Amino acid sequence: MFKKILIANRGEIALRIQRACRELGVKAVMVYSEADRDAKYVRLAEEAVCIGPAASNLSYLNMPAIISAAEVTDAEAIHPGYGFLSENADFAERVEKSGFQFIGPTPESIRLMGDKVSAKQAMIRAGVPCVPGSEGELPDDPTQIRRIAKTVGYPVIIKAAGGGGGRGMRVVHTEAALINAVAMTKAEAGAAFGNPAVYMEKFLQNPRHIEIQVLADTFKNAVYLGERDCSMQRRHQKILEEAPAPGINRKLIERIGERCVTACKKMGYRGAGTFEFLYEAGEFYFIEMNTRVQVEHPVTEMITGIDIVKTQIMVAAGEKLPFTQRQITISGHAIECRINAEDPYKFTPSPGRITTWHAPGGPGVRVDSHVYTNYFVPPNYDSMIGKIIVHGDTREQALARMRTALLETAVEGINTNIPLHRELMVDAKFMAGGTNIHYLEHWLEQHKR
Repeated sequence: MFKKILIANRGEIALRIQRACRELGVKAVMVYSEADRDAKYVRLAEEAVCIGPAASNLSYLNMPAIISAAEVTDAEAIHPGYGFLSENADFAERVEKSGFQFIGPTPESIRLMGDKVSAKQAMIRAGVPCVPGSEGELPDDPTQIRRIAKTVGYPVIIKAAGGGGGRGMRVVHTEAALINAVAMTKAEAGAAFGNPAVYMEKFLQNPRHIEIQVLADTFKNAVYLGERDCSMQRRHQKILEEAPAPGINRKLIERIGERCVTACKKMGYRGAGTFEFLYEAGEFYFIEMNTRVQVEHPVTEMITGIDIVKTQIMVAAGEKLPFTQRQITISGHAIECRINAEDPYKFTPSPGRITTWHAPGGPGVRVDSHVYTNYFVPPNYDSMIGKIIVHGDTREQALARMRTALLETAVEGINTNIPLHRELMVDAKFMAGGTNIHYLEHWLEQHKR
């Protein structure tokens, strides 16, 4: 096991990794920007290094500053968390070339899965079902593009090969709009991701967003930890998640989980990862793989009892997975609400000082948050300030616990999206389970403030 790990991130995930390190008896070095000087995890740190000003490109995206911090503190490994440099293959490569262990997959795996075209091709080879579409990058010839679209069937979606986070996508309903849509998506992809390549997929009308959590070690062992339903989203950004996914046959989950494990073994994957799927009419369609720990990992931890972050660290240190697929059991139901510093209905960010912070408690309630009373939420980063996670023996009990937890939570001084979550927890369709990825946007249209 490592003696010292540098945590190259901020916010609740930095605190989450710091806690995992403490449990493992590993010293954690925290890096921080000038805007995060007063963060809880920095105050609690045994060692902390300021890596630059508030702007992300000068701090949390500054590779030389992060690697220098690891060198001066004698860290042995770097945990990237999620976001920032967590899925940057160049960063993973620089970390390992500098003599540190990257707590995540190999740079090769990150590159393979980071390009959506090569990821899809790898999944097809591994027998993982994919959305019907172009076999690779779209050609330049408009006639060929039209032919592919006709074969796939309208509506289609044009996606950036190097895209992510809901950016670089365009839905096309008619042939007349196709060529212009491809050109616009290519231009956006080149500007946003430095890669103008795009590909085409069938646009599924009312799918759910289901993902499979995997863990793999360097000894060709891999397991899946059930599934999560992340369908409640706005503009491709998740709002809340739950596990397991309501109403999906367990045999179907097992079959898709086993294929994800096969794909991991074929790739030589290591660490934590998530296979994301669209699910419609009893069929799963692969869309992408996230080569890092996910924001929503706690719901999986709650139903399996497995600490995903600790396992990431153990695997990176060269240990075998401490469990087999047969030893993994799913127990009860978990729900996570992302708490954001924003207007609950307009979604405008609400940075500022938190004058009151009261977190909920009680049986089956977990709060992952780095904030406290008098904490200043900086305007420079993502608006998420924490997550409330509940676990119950049944989905109904989990819903009841989340309603209570949200009622108990008090945040003053800034706006948060807690009022939205309170409404969703009593929404009849959500309570019934199985809402699709468009549901929340339709709901918001009907409940305009």
